[in-house]
Amino acid sequence: MPDSQTPPRLLSTYLLVIDLQMLLYWALACIRALGAADLPDEHLYADYEAPLMVAWNWSFLPMDIVLSATGLVAVYRRRAGLSWRGLAAFSLALTFCAGLMAISFWAIRREFSWLWWGANMVYVLGPIWFLPKLGTDRAPDLAPAS
Repeated sequence: MPDSQTPPRLLSTYLLVIDLQMLLYWALACIRALGAADLPDEHLYADYEAPLMVAWNWSFLPMDIVLSATGLVAVYRRRAGLSWRGLAAFSLALTFCAGLMAISFWAIRREFSWLWWGANMVYVLGPIWFLPKLGTDRAPDLAPAS
């Protein structure tokens, strides 16, 4: 197997995991907002119920949905042998922004939780690793998935 195929396969896996996790997070947030389920406090971030924190959290929804949708479509298009790199790059850029915004917010508040910082560091570090590889990979954009 050529090395040029390794980053796209790993990237597809990264996008699938991140995007499905993001959609799961928002599904749980919606279920909780509707009062249909409650999550243990240790899984919630600080001041979860405070109106300003609620607004801050829900302000991420549009970006998170777009990053998930573009990432999942990029994976689908790659597997179908269609042009996919532009969508993957866009999804990675939004993923980086979402993670960096959250880390910045928690750093400003001087609050640390392994759960929230860990997840958001994955959002920041993944794109830092994948974007340069995506831009310099010599494999054609329409290369079939392997």
